[in-house]
Amino acid sequence: MTVRIRHITFDCADPYRLSLFWGAVTGYQEQPNDPNLPTHDQALILAPDGSAGLLFIRVPEPKAVKNRVHLDVQPLDATRDAEIERVLGLGASLVGDFRRPDGTGWAVLADPEGNEFCIERSATERAS
Repeated sequence: MTVRIRHITFDCADPYRLSLFWGAVTGYQEQPNDPNLPTHDQALILAPDGSAGLLFIRVPEPKAVKNRVHLDVQPLDATRDAEIERVLGLGASLVGDFRRPDGTGWAVLADPEGNEFCIERSATERAS
Protein backbone atom coordinates (compact mmCIF):
# COMPACT_ATOMS: atom_id res chain seq x y z
CA MET A 1 0.00 0.00 0.00
CA THR A 2 1.11 3.55 -0.67
CA VAL A 3 -0.28 7.02 -0.09
CA ARG A 4 -0.30 10.26 -2.02
CA ILE A 5 0.14 13.66 -0.42
CA ARG A 6 -3.12 15.51 -1.05
CA HIS A 7 -2.36 18.84 0.63
CA ILE A 8 0.56 20.51 2.33
CA THR A 9 -0.99 22.44 5.21
CA PHE A 10 0.22 25.72 6.71
CA ASP A 11 -1.03 26.94 10.09
CA CYS A 12 -1.33 30.71 9.81
CA ALA A 13 -3.00 33.89 11.00
CA ASP A 14 -4.37 34.97 7.60
CA PRO A 15 -5.20 32.09 5.24
CA TYR A 16 -6.48 34.34 2.47
CA ARG A 17 -3.35 36.51 2.40
CA LEU A 18 -1.04 33.48 2.35
CA SER A 19 -3.08 31.83 -0.41
CA LEU A 20 -2.59 34.96 -2.54
CA PHE A 21 1.16 35.02 -1.84
CA TRP A 22 1.71 31.32 -2.53
CA GLY A 23 -0.59 31.43 -5.56
CA ALA A 24 1.60 34.17 -7.03
CA VAL A 25 4.76 32.19 -6.20
CA THR A 26 3.57 28.83 -7.59
CA GLY A 27 0.83 29.57 -10.11
CA TYR A 28 -1.56 27.41 -8.07
CA GLN A 29 -5.18 28.59 -8.12
CA GLU A 30 -8.26 28.42 -5.94
CA GLN A 31 -11.14 26.16 -6.91
CA PRO A 32 -13.46 28.20 -9.15
CA ASN A 33 -16.56 26.71 -7.50
CA ASP A 34 -15.21 27.33 -3.97
CA PRO A 35 -13.32 30.63 -3.93
CA ASN A 36 -11.13 31.68 -1.02
CA LEU A 37 -12.46 34.68 0.88
CA PRO A 38 -10.76 36.93 3.47
CA THR A 39 -13.29 35.89 6.13
CA HIS A 40 -12.76 32.13 5.70
CA ASP A 41 -10.74 30.17 8.26
CA GLN A 42 -9.09 28.16 5.50
CA ALA A 43 -7.94 28.72 1.95
CA LEU A 44 -6.91 26.12 -0.62
CA ILE A 45 -4.92 26.55 -3.81
CA LEU A 46 -4.46 23.69 -6.25
CA ALA A 47 -1.64 22.68 -8.56
CA PRO A 48 -2.52 22.78 -12.27
CA ASP A 49 -1.18 19.22 -12.70
CA GLY A 50 -3.28 17.75 -9.87
CA SER A 51 -0.36 17.23 -7.49
CA ALA A 52 -0.55 18.23 -3.82
CA GLY A 53 -2.36 21.47 -3.11
CA LEU A 54 -1.49 24.05 -0.49
CA LEU A 55 -3.99 24.45 2.36
CA PHE A 56 -3.83 27.40 4.75
CA ILE A 57 -5.68 27.11 8.06
CA ARG A 58 -6.21 29.91 10.58
CA VAL A 59 -4.82 29.19 14.04
CA PRO A 60 -4.79 31.51 17.07
CA GLU A 61 -1.15 31.13 18.05
CA PRO A 62 1.72 32.80 16.15
CA LYS A 63 4.65 30.93 14.63
CA ALA A 64 7.15 30.42 17.46
CA VAL A 65 10.12 28.42 16.15
CA LYS A 66 11.87 27.36 12.96
CA ASN A 67 9.83 25.13 10.65
CA ARG A 68 10.44 21.41 11.06
CA VAL A 69 9.37 20.88 7.43
CA HIS A 70 9.78 23.33 4.59
CA LEU A 71 9.33 23.52 0.83
CA ASP A 72 12.24 23.56 -1.64
CA VAL A 73 11.11 25.25 -4.85
CA GLN A 74 12.79 25.25 -8.24
CA PRO A 75 12.05 27.83 -10.96
CA LEU A 76 10.63 26.43 -14.18
CA ASP A 77 11.28 29.35 -16.52
CA ALA A 78 13.77 31.60 -14.74
CA THR A 79 17.12 31.41 -13.00
CA ARG A 80 17.40 30.89 -9.28
CA ASP A 81 18.56 34.48 -8.78
CA ALA A 82 15.75 35.95 -10.89
CA GLU A 83 13.22 33.86 -8.96
CA ILE A 84 14.62 35.03 -5.64
CA GLU A 85 14.18 38.65 -6.72
CA ARG A 86 10.65 37.99 -8.01
CA VAL A 87 9.55 36.29 -4.78
CA LEU A 88 11.14 39.00 -2.63
CA GLY A 89 9.06 41.47 -4.65
CA LEU A 90 5.92 39.48 -3.75
CA GLY A 91 6.56 40.01 -0.03
CA ALA A 92 9.01 37.28 1.01
CA SER A 93 12.06 38.08 3.13
CA LEU A 94 15.58 36.70 2.83
CA VAL A 95 16.50 34.51 5.82
CA GLY A 96 19.79 32.98 4.63
CA ASP A 97 21.85 33.19 1.46
CA PHE A 98 23.77 30.02 0.63
CA ARG A 99 24.61 30.87 -2.99
CA ARG A 100 28.25 30.19 -3.86
CA PRO A 101 30.57 32.03 -6.25
CA ASP A 102 30.56 29.02 -8.61
CA GLY A 103 26.77 29.38 -9.11
CA THR A 104 25.69 26.48 -6.89
CA GLY A 105 23.74 26.82 -3.66
CA TRP A 106 20.33 28.12 -2.64
CA ALA A 107 18.61 30.85 -0.65
CA VAL A 108 16.28 30.50 2.34
CA LEU A 109 13.34 32.87 2.30
CA ALA A 110 10.29 33.35 4.52
CA ASP A 111 6.72 33.98 3.41
CA PRO A 112 4.77 36.93 4.89
CA GLU A 113 4.07 34.92 8.08
CA GLY A 114 7.62 33.66 8.53
CA ASN A 115 7.35 30.15 7.06
CA GLU A 116 10.76 29.28 5.63
CA PHE A 117 11.28 27.85 2.15
CA CYS A 118 14.27 27.44 -0.16
CA ILE A 119 14.75 28.52 -3.74
CA GLU A 120 17.13 26.25 -5.62
CA ARG A 121 18.67 26.41 -9.08
CA SER A 122 16.50 25.67 -12.11
CA ALA A 123 16.90 22.38 -13.99
CA THR A 124 18.69 24.29 -16.77
CA GLU A 125 21.16 25.76 -14.30
CA ARG A 126 21.76 22.33 -12.75
CA ALA A 127 22.41 20.79 -16.17
CA SER A 128 25.17 23.27 -17.05
